[in-house]
Amino acid sequence: MPLKEYRAKRDFSVSPEPAGADPAPKPRGAPRFFCVQKHLASHLHYDFRLEHDGVLLSWAVPKGPSINPADKRLAMHVEDHPLEYGTFEGVIPEGYGAGVVMLWDEGTWEPLVDDVDAALRKGDLKLRLHGVKLRGSWALVRTRGGDGRSWLLLKHRDEWAGPLDIAAFAPYSIKSGGDFTDILESAPDVWVSNRAGRAGTSPLLKVVERAVAIAEENARVAPREAPAEPDGTKAAAPRRKSAASRKRPAGKAATAGRATTRTSSPSGVSREGDATARSTRRTRAASDRGARSRGARNRPR
Repeated sequence: MPLKEYRAKRDFSVSPEPAGADPAPKPRGAPRFFCVQKHLASHLHYDFRLEHDGVLLSWAVPKGPSINPADKRLAMHVEDHPLEYGTFEGVIPEGYGAGVVMLWDEGTWEPLVDDVDAALRKGDLKLRLHGVKLRGSWALVRTRGGDGRSWLLLKHRDEWAGPLDIAAFAPYSIKSGGDFTDILESAPDVWVSNRAGRAGTSPLLKVVERAVAIAEENARVAPREAPAEPDGTKAAAPRRKSAASRKRPAGKAATAGRATTRTSSPSGVSREGDATARSTRRTRAASDRGARSRGARNRPR
C-alpha cells in the first residue's frame, strides 16, 4: 500500500494531518498538483511534493528550492504523502514531525519525459512547474551511492531563473499570508508563551522560539504591507506582540479556506507569481547592465 509508511509514522488521534484516502490515479494528461510546504520541526526544511499515481511523491529540501541554476539543493526522498496533505497548513503538536507546517507554494506540474516511473527508476526526472513562486523547467537527479534517498533539486536556465533568493524574497504562506507565529496562534493546544506550560513540556517550545526569531527576520527582510483602507490609503501596520504576550490559544490545524486574496490574470497566473517573476527578471537585467558598465569602464580610452 503506497501510504502504509506514511500512516505507520503518525498517530492521527493527536495529529491534525490527514490520514488520506486510498490512491486513485488521475487520467492521463490531467493536471498534476505540486506543492512546497515549509516545515519548522527540529530543523527548518522545505517539503517538495509532486502528485503522481494518486499520491504526493515527497522530498525534504533542507535549504529550500533555489531559482539560481548554480545552486544544487540536496533533496532527501521521504515517504509518499496523501493528496489531501497538499493543502495542509497547521501545527503538529507531538510525535513524528512535531512543529509547524506552512503552505509555501502550490500549483501544477508537468513531466518533461514520456515515462515518469522510468525516469524515477533512472534517477533523472525533468519537469516544469507552474506555481506562484516556483516556475519553469527543473530537474530531480538522484546522487550516486548511499541508499538511493539522496537527490538534487536543480533549476534549469530559463526566463524564470535568476540570482534572487526566493525563500527570503517570498517567505510567507500562500494560504494564509502569515508566518509561523501566525499559524501557531491559530492552534488551541499551543500557548505561545515564555512560561512553562503545555508547550513547555513538549518539543514545541523550541519550535515556538525559533518561529518568533524567523518572524522577526522576515519582518526585517520582507516586511508585509499594511492592508489598504476603504479610501485607498494604507493603514498603519499592526504592531507585533512580544513572544511573552502571545498567550491566546487558537485552533487545531489551520485548515480553513484561503485568507489571502490572490487575483489571477486571464491566463490563470496569480499576480503574486507575476510580481516574483518580474522581480527576478529585473534583478537579472540589473546584473547584466552592471556587468556591461564595468566592462565599459575597464576599456582603454
